[in-house]
Amino acid sequence: MSVAAFLGSVEEALAPARDVVRPVLSDHRVLAAWAVLVAASVGVLWWDLRRHNEAIPSLMRGVWTLVAVYSGPAGLALYWYAGRTQIARDSLWRRGVRSTAHCYSGCGAGEVTGVVLLVGVLAIGDQLVTTLGTFAFAYAFGYALTVGPLLQEGEALATALADALYTETPSITVMEVTAIGTDVLLAGEATIGEPLFWGALAFSLSVGFVAAYPVNVALVRVGVKEGMADPTELADAS
Repeated sequence: MSVAAFLGSVEEALAPARDVVRPVLSDHRVLAAWAVLVAASVGVLWWDLRRHNEAIPSLMRGVWTLVAVYSGPAGLALYWYAGRTQIARDSLWRRGVRSTAHCYSGCGAGEVTGVVLLVGVLAIGDQLVTTLGTFAFAYAFGYALTVGPLLQEGEALATALADALYTETPSITVMEVTAIGTDVLLAGEATIGEPLFWGALAFSLSVGFVAAYPVNVALVRVGVKEGMADPTELADAS
C-alpha cells in the first residue's frame, strides 16, 4: 500500500469522528468560552505559583504556563497532579506528566508558530509545505528547550545536541505526528480568520499530549529521561 493510500484510508476511518468534532470547533461561542477558561486557568496557575510554590524554578513555571495556555483546565489539572511542591509523593506517572509537559511546551510553541506563520502570515496554500514546515518548527523549538538548559549547565554544544536527539526524538515524533495530523484532518483547508483554524489547533495540541504521555512514561521507566525535578524535593530545599 502506498503512503497516499494509507493516509487516505486513515482519513476515511476517522471521518465519522471528524464530522462530530468539526462543527463544535467551528463555533465561535465555543472558542470564546474556551478562551475564558484558558485565561482563568493561567490566572489560577500564576496565583498558586506566587502564593504557594515559589520554589519551582523559572523553566518549569514557563512550562506549566504554556501547558495551561494550550490545554486550559486540563493543563491546570496536570500541574496540580504532578507539578506542585504539595503533591503527596512523586511517582513514575507524575514524572511522565512532567516530562511530557516539558516536551509539550516547546513543541507546542513551535507548532503554533509554524502554523500561524506559514498558513496565516505567509498564506502558503500547499498543505504539504505547511505540514513539513510546522514539523520543522516543532522539532526546533522542542530541541531548543532541552539544549538551552544543558548549555547553561556547562555542556558542550555537540553533547547537548546529542542528548536532546537521544532523549526527545521519540516523544516529539509521536506528539507531532498525532497533533499535526489531527489539525490537518480537522482544519486542513481553514484560514486564520476562521474559528475552526484556532479551535482545531488547540484541540490537536491536547491530542498530541495524550499520545506522547505513554511514550514519556516508558522513556522515564527505562532511564532515557529523568522526568524533571521532583517538586517535593524543591520544597524541602527551600
